[in-house]
Amino acid sequence: MERFEQPNYNRIYNDIVEKKFPQRKEEILPLLQNHLTVLDVIRINKIIFGKGDDNINRLNQKHKSYDKETILKILDYQKKNHYNNVALAKHFNLSRNTIAKWKKIFIN
Repeated sequence: MERFEQPNYNRIYNDIVEKKFPQRKEEILPLLQNHLTVLDVIRINKIIFGKGDDNINRLNQKHKSYDKETILKILDYQKKNHYNNVALAKHFNLSRNTIAKWKKIFIN
């Protein structure tokens, strides 16, 4: 299986903060550590751009992808916080069917 390189999110978000949101520089730059996980990228994106329009969020949702490490962290978060699939899906803005599929693949 061919492994693809992840984009350099540190550089991308540094450029966005420098050019468009210099007022949030002190808040975001400490979050830009050496290795950003998918969850870190989602958190930083929410801080920078906020909630946004529901139509835009639906379109962006189609382009999200998660690696095995992130999926396991999300499922571990569910276990620690005693969330059911619906609550976890709302928290991470995912489909409850996606959560069920992940549990079937990675836990069972």
